[in-house]
Amino acid sequence: MKLPRKARVPLIPAALLVLASGNLPAQPGAPASAGGIYTCTNDQGRKLTSDRPIADCLHKEQLLLNRDGSVRTVIPPTYTAEERAEREARERRAAELRAAQLDAVRRDRNLMSRYPNEAAHDKAREQALEPVRMAIAATERRLKELAAERVPLINEAEFYQGRQLPAKIRLQLDANDAAMEAQKSAAATQAAELDRVNGFYDVELERLRRLWAGAQPGSLGPMPASAPSAPGRPTGTGRAPRPLQPASAASR
Repeated sequence: MKLPRKARVPLIPAALLVLASGNLPAQPGAPASAGGIYTCTNDQGRKLTSDRPIADCLHKEQLLLNRDGSVRTVIPPTYTAEERAEREARERRAAELRAAQLDAVRRDRNLMSRYPNEAAHDKAREQALEPVRMAIAATERRLKELAAERVPLINEAEFYQGRQLPAKIRLQLDANDAAMEAQKSAAATQAAELDRVNGFYDVELERLRRLWAGAQPGSLGPMPASAPSAPGRPTGTGRAPRPLQPASAASR
């Protein structure tokens, strides 16, 4: 009796078995998620889904969903080095703006706390101006002293008209000229300081008036760039050089 021939089983290519199982090989650098679904909308507005990061959306945000459709995580875009640098620069600028805004709010609140009314601000202005005015007055006094000291020197120089001026008188006149120039320079600096302090308080007062009227702290732009000198330390002290000795005393 002949035994039945064994039925031949056709060989199925391995690739077809893989396709049938649904387990596609992962692309290099893009491993498939364990039980998750990637989804995004491409530049053409088409919604894409995959079991691995979607190449068409690497420059965009992608969602990784659980099997029930809930969001497991949000995957940020993959940036080039140039794009990362540009994004970091934007983030730095945004952080600087936020810090400046917070600083403006803090400064405005401190300003209103320091000056609850215009009278308090006027008092602070006068305290800042007082040392500058004192320096100006001292410079004016010194200029008058130098002018008075110059009179006998000029009178003595006239005695030598047409002749060579003695070195001592010439040196005293030169020193008097230098001292007067120094005081005139100090006077110009002090006048500029007076204007600067007044200008600072003018700008500050305008800001305070708007804050007192109800403007929100931090809504008025940056604070004035310069502050007044500390009381007692104005620019240009008006300190006079030592006075020249009178010609009679110098000759002793």
